[in-house]
Amino acid sequence: MKPAAAPSPWRDPVVLLAVPALLYLVLLYALPLLWLLAKSFAGPDGVTLRPYIDFFADPFNWRVVWNTLGIALWVTLVCLVIGYPAAFALARAGAALQIAMLVAIILPLSVGVVVKSFAWQIVLRRDGVISQFFVGIGIWDEPQRLLFTETGLVLGAANIFLPFMILPIYSVVKLIDPRLLEAGATLGAAPLYRFVKIMLPLTLPGVVSGIAFVFSMSVSMYVIPSLLIGDRFQTLSTLTGRSFLFMRNEQLGSTTAVILLALAVGVVVGSSWIARRLGSSA
Repeated sequence: MKPAAAPSPWRDPVVLLAVPALLYLVLLYALPLLWLLAKSFAGPDGVTLRPYIDFFADPFNWRVVWNTLGIALWVTLVCLVIGYPAAFALARAGAALQIAMLVAIILPLSVGVVVKSFAWQIVLRRDGVISQFFVGIGIWDEPQRLLFTETGLVLGAANIFLPFMILPIYSVVKLIDPRLLEAGATLGAAPLYRFVKIMLPLTLPGVVSGIAFVFSMSVSMYVIPSLLIGDRFQTLSTLTGRSFLFMRNEQLGSTTAVILLALAVGVVVGSSWIARRLGSSA
């Protein structure tokens, strides 16, 4: 008796339900990315690495890469320093306060990035709120302009991306039993020791996810640096936009886009590997 043939996976209702989403991703994401990748390797005589060799041979392009990584690291660091305690406060707050805090964190996500960037232009200018505050508390003798500076860019971007750091950490902290710290205290552990040895390792998966979210968005942001710092500070995303829109250099734009994509994918893959290692060692 012949064994029954394995059913075709295309007859599985789950697979059929996923087909529209797969087609959507292929048409709107995979094919444009393949076009960018092919364009970056295209030369007059066929496939070539010359666009990448020329790109990394230019010191200006290296400065653009370091600008991109530096700003992304600073934005991620600011979001982590502010978002980590905020996630704890959110997880330990009462029901009514927790709802109010969640609304305050999630509601700004409904406002477009362009609108928030223009709002930060008002906040960061010489007569803005931040400048007046520093003058009022005596740190500055006279108002200073933060708009079109790297500090202003970090502050504005960190404000926009902060929810993506708070929410992953909050989702992990919410599952941690607060009695663990009380148990450590009864065994004589100091507060700092309890945090380093108990709470920090348990929250690392949320921290890694938050860092991956914020860094990947910070490294590829285009509208925020265009509005808050202008053309004087080039990043890979703004250089990609200028290459396509103003210079009409599709090969340079494709090359910078592929490099930017490699950086973002590297961060996501690396964070996923770290999260798996942390999960297996827990």
